[in-house]
Amino acid sequence: GGTSGIGAEIARGLATRGAQIVLLTQHSVTDPFLVDYIDDLRTSTNNELINAEKVDLSSLHSIRGFATKWVDNAPPRRLDMLILCGNTLTPRGRKISVTQDGIESNWGINYLANFHMLSILSPALRAQPPDRDVRIIFGTCSSYMGGELSDLQPSSSKANSTHAANNGKKPKKSQSATETTTFSTSAAYATSQLALMTFASAFQKHLSAYLRPDKQPMNARVILADPGFTRTPGMRRYLTWGSISGLFLYLLMYPFWWLVLKSPEQGAQSFLMAAMDQELGRAVGGKRIKECREVRIMRKEVEDEEVQKGLWELSERTIEKAEREGAVRRALEKKEREESEKAEKSGATKISGTGSAAGGNGGVKKPDSRRTRKAA
Repeated sequence: GGTSGIGAEIARGLATRGAQIVLLTQHSVTDPFLVDYIDDLRTSTNNELINAEKVDLSSLHSIRGFATKWVDNAPPRRLDMLILCGNTLTPRGRKISVTQDGIESNWGINYLANFHMLSILSPALRAQPPDRDVRIIFGTCSSYMGGELSDLQPSSSKANSTHAANNGKKPKKSQSATETTTFSTSAAYATSQLALMTFASAFQKHLSAYLRPDKQPMNARVILADPGFTRTPGMRRYLTWGSISGLFLYLLMYPFWWLVLKSPEQGAQSFLMAAMDQELGRAVGGKRIKECREVRIMRKEVEDEEVQKGLWELSERTIEKAEREGAVRRALEKKEREESEKAEKSGATKISGTGSAAGGNGGVKKPDSRRTRKAA
């Protein structure tokens, strides 16, 4: 999320202060847009320590590839801060969309991608020297108060089936077991945000429970940052319902939206405070920042250890199943690709051989050739 909206302003704010930044983007690192963007950012901030890595949050395989490469480095690469602000929101009235792994997009990108990345990067975070102030900053939203995780129970098969089936769906009144549910984009987004905050709290406990080999206290802290309602591409897509008519209406009402919504630069201030405030570096982790001040978490599920355990187990099972199916799918695609290339190569060789025989006329004399006239 570092190339547009709030993420771009966070990257600019940190780069201006001399931070070394690695932007995670779904674009190829050779994409002309990304190359120009990084060049402009380096020039405007007078900071050459800005690079990018390709990570597609809609693909668990892409996330694992990046995170594994980072963790496998020896000695451990320096990692002072991880800012998770990548996000998606399905516009109202749109049908359910899924990631490359077949997971509902709000759940897969807003929550599960972050869970997967941090699960792999956890050793790199815990391996940082004790004198460093390591922070993991989660981008959150007030909509988490409308989320629903009540069906999560630890080690429950019901949690794996029921929550995955009903994520983002509201049951109709007097719904029987045979009736279907309707997909609610707002409920799906709210549930993904509640899950993200619950995982953030659980991840802080996971880090705090680690006993460092040097007997020093854990120096990694989780901080939740809420930018508020901001004029970002995601917000614009939500307000316009992802349609041309909605965009036209949005442009007509732009003076109103300009008044009630923050600019991306204003929305980034809570993130920058979470990244640089000295008091937060000395306090316990798990604090939530909004409007550049600490606020209370309103949902008790966020701190509920039973819900945290159930969510963690559900996430691990979901990822394990999705990665196993993804590996089989990639293997089949590779096999089909190799067979197709082999068939094309064989066909080209056959055509080439036929062409040579035809060029020599197969030993057959043409009626009007010199050899024919001589024989006559």
